[in-house]
Amino acid sequence: MQAPRITPAGYRRLTFAAAALLAFIIVTGGAVRVTGSGLGCPDWPTCDNSRVVAPLEFHAMVEFVNRTITGLVSLAVMLAVLGALLRTPRRRDLTWLSLGLVAGVLAQIVLGGLTVLLELKPQIVMAHFLVSLVLLANAVVLHYRAGWPDDGPVRRVVPAELVGMGRLVLVAAGLAIFLGTVVTGSGPHGGDPDVERLHFDLPDVARAHGISVVIFLTVTLVTLWRLRKAGAPPALLRAGEVLLAVSVAQAAVGWAQYFTGVPVVLVAIHITGAAAVWGAGVRFLAGFKVRVAAGTRPAAAIPADPEVPAASEGLSRA
Repeated sequence: MQAPRITPAGYRRLTFAAAALLAFIIVTGGAVRVTGSGLGCPDWPTCDNSRVVAPLEFHAMVEFVNRTITGLVSLAVMLAVLGALLRTPRRRDLTWLSLGLVAGVLAQIVLGGLTVLLELKPQIVMAHFLVSLVLLANAVVLHYRAGWPDDGPVRRVVPAELVGMGRLVLVAAGLAIFLGTVVTGSGPHGGDPDVERLHFDLPDVARAHGISVVIFLTVTLVTLWRLRKAGAPPALLRAGEVLLAVSVAQAAVGWAQYFTGVPVVLVAIHITGAAAVWGAGVRFLAGFKVRVAAGTRPAAAIPADPEVPAASEGLSRA
């Protein structure tokens, strides 16, 4: 009996669903924290003692819903792996990227358990969030590459020095987000009113975070200016403009929450914005390279990228 096959278009839709769920779990995790529901289910892997399903109490149900969505994310990741194996033609790069999602989800399950068992220790909560961003990056790249042709050389769409600037944009974004987690770990909304907090002076770490955001926005603006001067493809410029728009909105929310006493609603929006900025940044950097279908020539002469093997080396056909 022949196994079912998945078309490239069908697999790309599957990877989009996986990426969307991985972004959504960041939002629901933020909801757990800002509502003070981090210990709503005080046990792991059950909710309370031997109860798998949470009691009908607000904090318990918020945490239980987040755990349920984690199960849906796990299912989506397993389908992404299965889809990569059943895709026609099968591609090695997509298979390895999908397996990366599995590794990340397993790490998240362990960190989720430690978060509860160590009663929301801020360092573990920070690690839990940052690994979520690594998973999101993996999913965004998987979705982007699933849209590539199945054969042909991988090429840069701009000169090599501009690729380096794109990488710098993502590094600056990562630094700003990391310092944002330090601010969160030092301030209110730790997931429970009585949990341990980081012993940093909140205005000092907030100031450092604000400086990193200014650096990130500056690097992004300079990179977009250089890309326009170099005649970068419209698709790459659009991805950069999306990143800039999301980042400016995120910065505005950050300043607003700082000057209004860190209200819960703005904190929740800011967590969502962090995921959006990171996802947009990863997509922007991914767009610096494309795969040109075998037998076609790009509109502009773009040198083959020696760092990336030819597609035929990573392609195995069922």
